[in-house]
Formats: sequence, structure tokens, C-alpha cells
Amino acid sequence: MELINQKSVQRTDNQLLALTHAAQLLTYITGFGGLLVPLMIWLTSKDNVAGMDEHGRSIVNFQLTLILIFVISFPALLLFGLGILGFIFVGVVGFILPIVNAIRAANGEAPSHFATIKFI
Repeated sequence: MELINQKSVQRTDNQLLALTHAAQLLTYITGFGGLLVPLMIWLTSKDNVAGMDEHGRSIVNFQLTLILIFVISFPALLLFGLGILGFIFVGVVGFILPIVNAIRAANGEAPSHFATIKFI
């Protein structure tokens, strides 16, 4: 019996990368899908799609950063009234950056890491 070493060949799928970024907008519909859906897509296809690991890490880091800013904004709102700026930042940047990164992914470019803490 002969064993054949088959390397996994990664395919280029810019549409899936763009869809993964666009799935972050589910946060505005469901409240929690913006992290879960891209996380599931990333974990299931990071070995099969070229660039998915970089884009997936970027999405997870961005979503965790938004969650952290959102959580910190609550006490800041109650204590100083400045938390409203954090809520506005999360609302605006959390809507615009996934669209920008989806367009960048569709064009085969690397994702933007604007306002993102590197967790993973």
C-alpha cells in the first residue's frame, strides 16, 4: 500500500472573503451574528481559502475590539457622560469598516486594521 502525501491546495475565493466581512453587519440585525457567523466561516475555511486566515483574524480582532469599547462605554456614560462618544464610534466604525474591508477583500487586498486591538 502506497501512501500519497497530498498537500492541501488553497483556492482563491475573494467572494467568500467579502461575504465574511459583510457578515459582520448581522450585528445590526440580530445583535450577535456579527461575531459568530464570520467566526464560523473563518474556522471552517481557513485552511482551504487563500487569505482567509488573515481576514478571519482581522474580523475577530475587530469585533472583539468593538465589544470591548461598547462595554467600556457603559461606565464611561454613567460616570463622565463621555460614553456616548464610544457608542457613536462603535456604531459608525462598526458599520463602515466591514463594508470597506469587504470591498478590499473582493479586490484581493489585505484588510484594514483601523482601530483594532490585536487579540489573536
